[in-house]
Amino acid sequence: MIEMFLDYLKFERNYSPMTVINYRKDLEEFERFYKELERQLSWESVDSDVVRNWMEYMMDRGNSASSVNRRLSALRSFYRFALRRKLVEKDPVHGLQGPKRQKPLPQFLKESEMEQLLNPKMWTDSYKDVLARTLIVTFYETGIRLSELTGLDDKDIDSIACELKVTGKRNKQRIIPFGRELAETFAMYLQVRNVTAKGGSAAFFQTEKGKRMTNAQVRSLVKKNLSRVSTLKKRTPHVLRHTFATAMLNHDAGLESVKKLLGHESLSTTEIYTHTTFEQLKKVYKNAHPRA
Repeated sequence: MIEMFLDYLKFERNYSPMTVINYRKDLEEFERFYKELERQLSWESVDSDVVRNWMEYMMDRGNSASSVNRRLSALRSFYRFALRRKLVEKDPVHGLQGPKRQKPLPQFLKESEMEQLLNPKMWTDSYKDVLARTLIVTFYETGIRLSELTGLDDKDIDSIACELKVTGKRNKQRIIPFGRELAETFAMYLQVRNVTAKGGSAAFFQTEKGKRMTNAQVRSLVKKNLSRVSTLKKRTPHVLRHTFATAMLNHDAGLESVKKLLGHESLSTTEIYTHTTFEQLKKVYKNAHPRA
């Protein structure tokens, strides 16, 4: 039956030789599996429980979800062919869903890396350094999006009440509280900015020429400076947003609170955004930060 199906792929569907070889390997692997499971089983008598057992067997052996789904797809194609040719009476794969692909855990900086990066000794008194450090502290302490940060005006920051007013997606505004450390960082930044950048812009974050910082300019500064302490492939403002969310969760903030701070409309978005499984991320974070 396998040979009939492979001939169909080769001569009727014009599949490449390598694809046909892969189909053969997958089908022969399944055949070996069900024969070892129960000797009298055949392609005609295999049921959905056998297919489920095969999927579990592959997952237990460390196969990825994408690998299992690829083999399941080969089996599904085979049974559709066999059913159309009346070689079998039922399709045991029909209605079965393969394992869901696990989304990779979001990348974040370790606490030790952030401490090293934010150490004043790592920075000069130049405007570029003061600006870059303030950008990074703002992302880390508030979790705001890149577009929200570049959209900040002086009037949006209340350093006495320690609150930011940000405009998020679909022009929705929210208030984000921040601590004294960020308030002091803002004060130092403004001292330098008001002497250096005199362009008359309403923007809080400005270039040396007094123009509002663009998203690209902020990304460049963040990437350059995260590279000083981290070997992550991604070194973006979004990584700092992940770092903020992860730190909040690790310090037992409620998911609803994190949702509000991140500006998500639904809790499910926060769950997907912050981690694949809530406890797993907390475990990863705590292992990276034994003092937390």
